Amino acid sequence: MNEDPILDAAARAGWLYYAAGRTQDQIAADMGISRQRAQRLVSRAMAEGLIRVRLEHPIAACMELEARLRARFDLREVRVAPSTGRDPTLSVAPAAAALFETILTREEPQIIGLGTGRALTAMAAEVQALPCARHTLVSLIGNIGEDGAASRFEVLLRMATKLGAPHYPMSAPVLTETPEERDLFLSLPPVRRVRDLATRATVLFIGVGQMGEDAPLKQDGFLMPDELARLQAEGAMGEVTGHVFDAEGAYLPTPLADRMTAVRVEPGKDHLAIGVAAGPAKIGALRAALNGRILNGLVTDEDTAITLLG
Repeated sequence: MNEDPILDAAARAGWLYYAAGRTQDQIAADMGISRQRAQRLVSRAMAEGLIRVRLEHPIAACMELEARLRARFDLREVRVAPSTGRDPTLSVAPAAAALFETILTREEPQIIGLGTGRALTAMAAEVQALPCARHTLVSLIGNIGEDGAASRFEVLLRMATKLGAPHYPMSAPVLTETPEERDLFLSLPPVRRVRDLATRATVLFIGVGQMGEDAPLKQDGFLMPDELARLQAEGAMGEVTGHVFDAEGAYLPTPLADRMTAVRVEPGKDHLAIGVAAGPAKIGALRAALNGRILNGLVTDEDTAITLLG
């Protein structure tokens, strides 16, 4: 499998030009690049022999899956990475980073809300370092663990270091001891201002957690086994930023809800809400989040896309 990002971009441009019938101006808009770069990428696709009777590159099948996912779930943005047989989280990271970089090319200043987790941490590692002061990064979730240490999967500062962008961490515990303690933290002016900014985010990049026995909320110590079992009995299917939803994408009351400082991702808003997740364990959670319109964007891998469409 070819993992050259330039060849991937050339393959995408070639597919759009020769298979989808897009003009070079349209390709430039779709990919967030200049017309001159779009022209060069189409030429590169021809020069590399990627364009024959059909596109001889694994991304062609992925782009067909993208089109089907976009139509099935009415998605605004979707990227499907080739499945590699390795950890699907690592497989989707380059595709998620490429989409993130496309967002950064927008001339209009963006407020980009960031969740946490393994998938977004892997994405952050793939994003190229470049100055990007016109956009603002804001955390959707507290960055302090129960023991007072920084969260293991804190993404905001990793991104801000690479981009030199204004950034606003949520300096609060992920989970407080009591609802009263949560209310106290949320009443603090710095925390309140960060949460207000997060609710105005134009683009969200968020991880999607499953609610099986391997639920991240359980693995990270936020849910006890008996609490998880009760939620499963009530129909819990997945979670984003710690907020749990059922198979229809409707949020459920949980033992955590009144103690979580995270901003809840509300369905049907104007923002672009991109879920980054892949793998068999994520299928139920992803399908529920897509059906419930919690997500209107998706980055996943080939195998997960095929199952979602099945």
